[in-house]
Amino acid sequence: MSATAGFVLTDDLRARFDREVAKYPADQKVSAVMACLAIVQHDQGWVSEASEKVVADYLGMPPIAVHEVTTFYNMYNAQPVGAFKLNVCTNLPCALRDGDKALAHLCRRLGVEPYGTTADGAFTVQPSECLGACADAPVMLVNDRTMLSFMSNERLDDLLETLKNAR
Repeated sequence: MSATAGFVLTDDLRARFDREVAKYPADQKVSAVMACLAIVQHDQGWVSEASEKVVADYLGMPPIAVHEVTTFYNMYNAQPVGAFKLNVCTNLPCALRDGDKALAHLCRRLGVEPYGTTADGAFTVQPSECLGACADAPVMLVNDRTMLSFMSNERLDDLLETLKNAR
């Protein structure tokens, strides 16, 4: 086991990292960075600076290179998030079709600012770059897995009720 200020690379995590690294030629093990970060996030719910350092050490990369990956992709949480992470596309095509208004509506309904988490830990709301469904705007992604289209205020309200009842 190895540790960096609050994050421990357990034998189980190391074995999972090893399986991902084995998919690449030995001289290209840095290619497993996204998979290793996904493993960390699945394990602890987010990717801390300490875990980035452990991944960097494991893969033989500069820590800043791992941090760049973490902060570039919306799927990695650089801080703890709520049970439901709501990413609303605010890229130009979606913004022109009320994506920014959808984000504002969710924030207002939940009483948070963008990137904020509700006091009960249920919801985190954040803007997102292009989700690749411009014709369906406004679009959003729930928990990095479920894409929803044509999200009017009424549909957003229905979604919040559904998610609240699912908790």
